[in-house]
Amino acid sequence: MPELQGTNILYRKWDAVPSPGSPRAVFLLVHGLGAHSARWGFLAGYLAGRGYACYALELRGFGGTPERPRAHVASFRVWDRDILELREIIGRDHPDRKVFLLGESMGSLIAFNLAGRYPDQFSGHVLIAPSFKNGMKFPLSAYLKLVLFGLFYPKLMVDVPFTSEMLTRDPEYLRVMNANSDEIRTASLRLLGGFLPEQARAQRLAKKLSVPTLFLIPGIDHLVDERASRKIFKKIVFADKTLIEYPDMLHALSLDIGRENVFRDILDWAEQRL
Repeated sequence: MPELQGTNILYRKWDAVPSPGSPRAVFLLVHGLGAHSARWGFLAGYLAGRGYACYALELRGFGGTPERPRAHVASFRVWDRDILELREIIGRDHPDRKVFLLGESMGSLIAFNLAGRYPDQFSGHVLIAPSFKNGMKFPLSAYLKLVLFGLFYPKLMVDVPFTSEMLTRDPEYLRVMNANSDEIRTASLRLLGGFLPEQARAQRLAKKLSVPTLFLIPGIDHLVDERASRKIFKKIVFADKTLIEYPDMLHALSLDIGRENVFRDILDWAEQRL
């Protein structure tokens, strides 16, 4: 597993095999809520072994980033700036290669909105279980905290109601996740409150999107409402769009049993757009 590198931003890098300096293309990976860049090991390893370089950003407030409290960000724009900075690094490392933006869950929401606003920066984007609408069952107390304290106490934390078992059925990786202190199941009121405007922005950007898009939708998702993903997909007028569903898989398609089928679909999609 590549170590975190960088100064202003932290990221992991998987070089393409067998030509580290000349990959077929590059994937920029964005993880989701409560996650971290090490989760991309399976997918990045698969793509790197087939000639694609992968760069995975560690979102501020998660994983090995120093910001405290964890699971807090002042604005989604902070993450946008970091992704674009990593895009610049990729451009310097591989100036003549296409770059595909790929996100999972919250990372897909971030990726969709960023690709919609900066279409010249990416040759396409892949959305795994995109978080266009919440599917988790928060207690009433969480909503009351958001309404009563969100403005004055933005760093106040609430529990996010999901478990590792809702993400993957892989027993070995479940043990890894449940033993990893970088797996976070809380979020600040500011972070949670930031979802609604970003989801509304996605609705507006769908008709303006002008980059190739691949939607990957799990059939058993306890974290997001997949119906919203289908509605967004239908709104996209750009012709190059693809949606693939995996009826028996859980939310984290990149970690669940059967992930190799997902990886092959991503690879096939990218190969057709080189």
